[in-house]
Amino acid sequence: MIPARTILRALPVSGRTFMRTYATAASTAPPVQLFGVDGTYASALYTAAAKASTLDATSKALTSLKTLIEKDSDMSGILSNPALSASDKKIVVETLSTSVSVPTVANLLSVLAENNRLGLLSEIIENFGTLMSAHNGEVEATITSATPLDSKLLSRIESAIAKSQFVGAGKKLKVSNKVNPDILGGLIVEVGDRTVDLSVSSKISRLNTLINEAV
Repeated sequence: MIPARTILRALPVSGRTFMRTYATAASTAPPVQLFGVDGTYASALYTAAAKASTLDATSKALTSLKTLIEKDSDMSGILSNPALSASDKKIVVETLSTSVSVPTVANLLSVLAENNRLGLLSEIIENFGTLMSAHNGEVEATITSATPLDSKLLSRIESAIAKSQFVGAGKKLKVSNKVNPDILGGLIVEVGDRTVDLSVSSKISRLNTLINEAV
């Protein structure tokens, strides 16, 4: 096999420029495809941060913003208020920007304010986290239960998932426990884009379907 360096030296200047541009574009592209308006913003932010070599800094800044929003009960309502005036939006952006010192995040806040999309900030932060997990070779797994799982049971489930076909070789598993009383009991396991529904509510729903079909 001919070394890549030899091929690059043999290329004319225009060819080398194209190869470098292609490599740069590939390295700054989001590692997974996201959907929806919030996914589009998150993907654009990822590309901007990758080009500026500030992915980790951007991620940390977004985590700080998430904590700030969660601690301030009024902030979520302010962000989702579509009636904010231009001056109000400017104040919100300036307030949030003081907690971060990363240009990519400050630019994001400004763009969201201009497009009346500040209400999507929490979803964008979550989607950016998904992109960073993929970038770091992590596989996200969400275990939904009716009540919080104890650490021992959660560890056993994590171990089982790690050994399954859902997690590829060399990947790091990142597990979180989501509580939803509506599932009544059992578990819903989501790994990447795959879902295994073992909830009581799902079983009842299937039973009701069978009963209705039999009548």
